[in-house]
Amino acid sequence: MDEILEILEKDGRATIEDIAKMTRRKPDEVKKAIKKYEKEGAILKYKAVINRDLIKDSESEVRALIEVNIVPQKDLGFEKIAERIYSFPEVSSCYLISGTYDLLVVVEGNNLHTVSNFVAEKLSCLENVRGTATHFLLKKYKEDGVILKHKSENKRIAISY
Repeated sequence: MDEILEILEKDGRATIEDIAKMTRRKPDEVKKAIKKYEKEGAILKYKAVINRDLIKDSESEVRALIEVNIVPQKDLGFEKIAERIYSFPEVSSCYLISGTYDLLVVVEGNNLHTVSNFVAEKLSCLENVRGTATHFLLKKYKEDGVILKHKSENKRIAISY
């Protein structure tokens, strides 16, 4: 992968001048390369990794990883059913995976009820879906290569008998 892409993947706020220094290229050359990557769709968007645990007014959002077993469609494979699934607004990511299940779907909702309703009423009843396994995320330790700091340690009271 191009050095410019590697730098932007690690730090989307890196300036053209910073990238030019790191890659020993001219700023105009870096700017032109970035524009080309954006136009071609290699760079889709720039993103900040947010540690929601440290935001006081953050809504409690629930995220679930859902393994989906599907029946591939004749002559279309997994593409059409995957497209149908990732088109739902609740789905933030969708991956074709190897193993027991075919798709890994990341779903976000305001609460457990919202996510479970999505699975029961929208996902599981799709024609080509054979089964699902839902895993709710309880705590994030690291996301997109960034270790997340937490407010305070969970101090449990020791129980003795």
